[in-house]
Amino acid sequence: MQGKIIKGIAGFYYVDIEKKGIYECRAKGVFRNKKIKPLVGDNVTIDLIDEENKKGNIVQVLERENELIRPAVSNVNQAMIVFALRRPNPNLNLLDRFLVMMEFQNIETIICFNKKDIGDAGFMKKLKEMYQSAGYRVLFASAEKEEGIEEVKVLLKDKSTVLAGPSGVGKSSMLNVLTSSYMMKTGALSEKIGRGKHTTRHSEIFKIAENTYVFDTPGFSSLFVPGMTKEKLEGCFPEFTPYINQCRFVGCAHINEPDCAVKKGVEEKRIFSERYENYKLMYEELKEKESRYD
Repeated sequence: MQGKIIKGIAGFYYVDIEKKGIYECRAKGVFRNKKIKPLVGDNVTIDLIDEENKKGNIVQVLERENELIRPAVSNVNQAMIVFALRRPNPNLNLLDRFLVMMEFQNIETIICFNKKDIGDAGFMKKLKEMYQSAGYRVLFASAEKEEGIEEVKVLLKDKSTVLAGPSGVGKSSMLNVLTSSYMMKTGALSEKIGRGKHTTRHSEIFKIAENTYVFDTPGFSSLFVPGMTKEKLEGCFPEFTPYINQCRFVGCAHINEPDCAVKKGVEEKRIFSERYENYKLMYEELKEKESRYD
């Protein structure tokens, strides 16, 4: 039988088989020998050990479309980052860090600002302009009032989406609204694996419709994904791309160099200064990190 790993904890993998339910599985020793670790999101084939108690063994991990390092999940089609408009006010530096992480891993990202019912219209307009000009899809929703949720569902349909965001922004409320029809189905699984009893957060998938999955991921704060360098950072700010080849110097860092087209774009308000300032902060962090290892 073929299914998808929706959670992995303490050597057990919980595999959702379409129209059959969730099976508790172990990975065969052959994976350890080949140094393959099954990931949440993997499509796998399993052999049944005990149909009545829904137990089996994973015998094959099917080819992955992609694999993220942080969070450690596979077969992701897109990401949706959730921030609140107020209570707490959005930390745009943290938002830009997440966008850089996803750009570096070639994952298309939707930005969803929650709590639109208490948001300021002028601030919402600026956020929309800032991030749409960088090429991102921007949504405003209220999980509490269930406003804008249908638009979110349309964008999630038939995809596997990483859902991420800092604490307090209503990510859990958003997840509950999106998965309300599925929560009852996962109740037995929650009890079986003791959700809430573990101090370590694990990535987990919720199935919200046929062929439609949402990955609930642990919190994020680090910019430093494997392979990231200060030279590669400019490529993770899509609004810089039209200007990069117009700079006077090849390899321009867009910070202290004269005749920099990116800096000119900021001065002429074609690039938002908030995004550019966050770029400079990240560039200096990467520069400092690299100098420590030279």
